[in-house]
Amino acid sequence: MIIVTHEMAFARQVADRIIFMADGIIQEEGKPEDVFTNPKSPRTKAFLDSML
Repeated sequence: MIIVTHEMAFARQVADRIIFMADGIIQEEGKPEDVFTNPKSPRTKAFLDSML
């Protein structure tokens, strides 16, 4: 199942894999804990910093 959301708490709770896209390009993908605690992409980090 694919769910598109900006609700980060929900995504972190239900996902087994997170894909972060910007401008139609996958910026980052991985396990929720990895993406939320140690984002590799500066764009992912900036987005998460603004949302959390």
